[in-house]
Amino acid sequence: MSCIFCKIVNNEIPSSKVYEDDRVLAFRDAAPIAPTHILFVPKRHMASMAEITPGDAELIGHIFAKIADAAREEGCSDSGYRVASNCGADACQTVGHLHFHLIGGRKLTPHAG
Repeated sequence: MSCIFCKIVNNEIPSSKVYEDDRVLAFRDAAPIAPTHILFVPKRHMASMAEITPGDAELIGHIFAKIADAAREEGCSDSGYRVASNCGADACQTVGHLHFHLIGGRKLTPHAG
């Protein structure tokens, strides 16, 4: 598979891991836009949010719980943080694997990181 996130999940490409379990991997963004910029990806390949079904509710809930944990660990939970996921080309999704950005650690602008 040519998906860069699948290669990271399979340890074919190194990453700066923050969290990992049997369903999700979290790692620091290679080009961070804030002091805290962590990507959360399901280990199972899903192209985008458009592929989420009701059967994925537990997985997505688990990912969001891990995002909240990481925000607390990174020290940005009280001051605030952003969770973003682009879906499709018009939304500027650049990697075709569902992922969520945890962005924080500084005052964010209204329309961008």
